[in-house]
Amino acid sequence: MALMTGEQYIESLRKLDTQVYLFGRKEPNWVDHPIIRPSINCVAMTYDLAQDPEHEDLMTATSNLTGRKVNRFAHLHMGPGDLIKKVKMQRLLGRKTASCFQRCVGMDAFNAVFSTTYECDKAHGTNYHENFKNFVIYVQDNDLTVDGAMTDPKGDRGKSQGQQADSDLFVRVVERRPDGIVVRGAKAHQTGSINSHEHLVMPTQAVAEGDADYAVSFAVPSDAPGLFMIYGRQASDTRKLEPGADIDLGNKRFGGQEALVVFDNVFVPNERIFMNGEYDFAGMLVERFAGYHRQSYGGCKVGVGDVIIGAAALAAEYNGASKASHVKDKLIEMTHLNETLYSCGIACSCEGYCTEAGNYQIDLLLANVCKQNVTRFPYEIVRLAEDIAGGLMVTMPSETDFKSDLKVPTPSDLTVGEWCGKFFAGIEGVTTENRMRILRFLENICLGSSAVGYRTESMHGAGSPQAQRIMIARQGDIDGKKQLAKDIAGIKD
Repeated sequence: MALMTGEQYIESLRKLDTQVYLFGRKEPNWVDHPIIRPSINCVAMTYDLAQDPEHEDLMTATSNLTGRKVNRFAHLHMGPGDLIKKVKMQRLLGRKTASCFQRCVGMDAFNAVFSTTYECDKAHGTNYHENFKNFVIYVQDNDLTVDGAMTDPKGDRGKSQGQQADSDLFVRVVERRPDGIVVRGAKAHQTGSINSHEHLVMPTQAVAEGDADYAVSFAVPSDAPGLFMIYGRQASDTRKLEPGADIDLGNKRFGGQEALVVFDNVFVPNERIFMNGEYDFAGMLVERFAGYHRQSYGGCKVGVGDVIIGAAALAAEYNGASKASHVKDKLIEMTHLNETLYSCGIACSCEGYCTEAGNYQIDLLLANVCKQNVTRFPYEIVRLAEDIAGGLMVTMPSETDFKSDLKVPTPSDLTVGEWCGKFFAGIEGVTTENRMRILRFLENICLGSSAVGYRTESMHGAGSPQAQRIMIARQGDIDGKKQLAKDIAGIKD
């Protein structure tokens, strides 16, 4: 079929029998729920931009498997050019939504599973790579959104998978049948899971021989029997439920999404299995996926950062402070930090290498350096944005107060709304409403629901800061660098 439009994508979600729970009850019409819909709009943008001739080169690619035109989010990276376009595409979407557009995890999972299954088949004589190629072609031809599901709840971090008091705290195989497997467990913090057509599941960490049942990778539809999702709360999310909510939402149209995805005895047919007990390849899959996903942050977070910088500059202008030297310097610093993140994303793309399967892997060291910077720089960008915006960003009365026609019994005989308009005005020529809009937008993106796709997610998405430091230690080649110093210093062992 042809590439879907954003509206066709939204309609395709309605055809799924996805089981969604929110605030303790099942949501039958989750597609139109005001808390969930902004995140769906974000994914729809990945479809609409693919229809736009101006962005076609970034948003689409030619499939190496079929030769057909596909959405880049369903593409396998076949060279440094694809990896660079991926980062540029993510920056573009961050600029368009100022939030998380949720398809990066599936794209990164595609590329990690593709190369890992090839090498696993070579070592074990399995048929996982062919299974996976067929799955990729199915996704590409139907223009589907796929959730890459890696993170398990983990339970006691001091214990391995098999040592947990509850064996379901990591996804595992509980039954093997001639026609497939049955799995139990859950995946936590799943970005865009509810908005996906399919779930591509991977192990969350390396697996020891005795825990081989946890070395499992597979794909199932989002409405598979036994699979359900519990929606995650976000700061200020119930503002979306307020009648006529608009200005107070900040980013009204777009938002992020996270959920707990539960697999309660879900059956997976053989042709959808990509790892089934090959524990010696679980670590490879995790490492490769993490590398791709840490590269992604050099694009998506930079695009959102562009919007934050613009919003901070507008706030300064509306406050009458745009000419202040310290404000100019802060905007320069925000831009410097943002472009440094982008440079890391491009660098790890350029320094990649071809895997045995034929797709390209990013430079793992530079990808982890990229993500390590992302755990720090967005926090400073947000701090500077809050500094420029001023305290009014978090102390303003509600939108209802600004629109209130209730008279206050004082000599001036003004309404609540008129008093708000009077005392929260900024420079001449800019309405109080527009000043309020940009400050609410900054509040939302720095502190509210959009922060899920920026600040906090910058810290923990694609692994905690310590996970990157472990990889930097592994990839940093300290012994090789010691030898360089010995050679130049004339030290002979």
